[in-house]
Amino acid sequence: MENKANGTRSAKHNPGTSSAKERVQRVDPYGFERSEDFDYESYEELMSEYLVVLTRRSIKWSKLLQGRSKVERSLKVKRYVRKGIPNEHRALIWMIASGAQDQMEKNPGYYQKLLESEHDDKLLETIRTDMHRTFPDNVQFRKTSDPCLQKALFNVLVAYGHHNKAVGYCQGMNFISGYLIIITKDEEKSFWLLDALLGRILPDYYTPAMLGLKTDQEVLGELVRAKVPAVWQAMTEHNVMWTLVVSRWFICLFIDILPVETVLRIWDCLFYEGSKIIFRVALTLIKHNQMHILQARNFPDICDRFKDVTKGAFVEDCHSFMQKIFTEPGRLSMAMITKLRETCRAQIVAQES
Repeated sequence: MENKANGTRSAKHNPGTSSAKERVQRVDPYGFERSEDFDYESYEELMSEYLVVLTRRSIKWSKLLQGRSKVERSLKVKRYVRKGIPNEHRALIWMIASGAQDQMEKNPGYYQKLLESEHDDKLLETIRTDMHRTFPDNVQFRKTSDPCLQKALFNVLVAYGHHNKAVGYCQGMNFISGYLIIITKDEEKSFWLLDALLGRILPDYYTPAMLGLKTDQEVLGELVRAKVPAVWQAMTEHNVMWTLVVSRWFICLFIDILPVETVLRIWDCLFYEGSKIIFRVALTLIKHNQMHILQARNFPDICDRFKDVTKGAFVEDCHSFMQKIFTEPGRLSMAMITKLRETCRAQIVAQES
């Protein structure tokens, strides 16, 4: 899986940018190698503006936290989260907001016990097979790296597979765990964050039946029917199932779909506000690009256009994009989503029984 480094990947490489190229490393701050056609000048222009935002947010977060490792949920904190958590505070806020910190404190030594317990050989082999496929373009996951994050990733996945036997291991979990390790730089915290995501925020996404995942894809379809009816009509006319165009958005939580910095900003809100953020992001991508999608003339054309909507300046400017997800889709209550989930889940169960 090739990861999208933050910045403009869709723009063609300009050979006249060697001076800008020299100023920016070939590897991004998270360890991902930038592609050959990476547009360094556009990236520098974007980052010069975003760094001002980051600096301002960092000062505000430092004042809010005042060196404490706890923060109470409030409208102010929610507003701060939506405007972005600085990297130096990200792991802490994710842990607190998701409930992972509480779980870790209530279960001291539990993660280590899982690693030391007897392991399922089949589970180990399945996880081991996916190790080399996890972020081959990230220098921190290479065996030559010191420390090599592959070992931490393996441990987190093995521990989780034994902790939640109903899930075990499923492809997609490796990429999510990898991101958690990159941000927290801590195996145990990554384990508890994974538990928060898979156990509470996105239940039944990774169980063998994947009922939660299937349900939420259909829920998105219903939300599109209500909020972007022309696109829903086009999907129906061309007989395109939602799972074909959005399954990777849901199962990888936008990893390798959107730029790294944009994904992290989405996850800031996901850990604080829960799963409705995924619907906000998906609806924004679809609604903002509806004219492009509606130009599709056939089934493969629609699939290609859904790939197009996740590229370009709109998603690369993560700060502007995150503002859009809270305005463009309009009102989106958890009560509405819960009701749609009940209806869609019942239909899926009836179809599969």
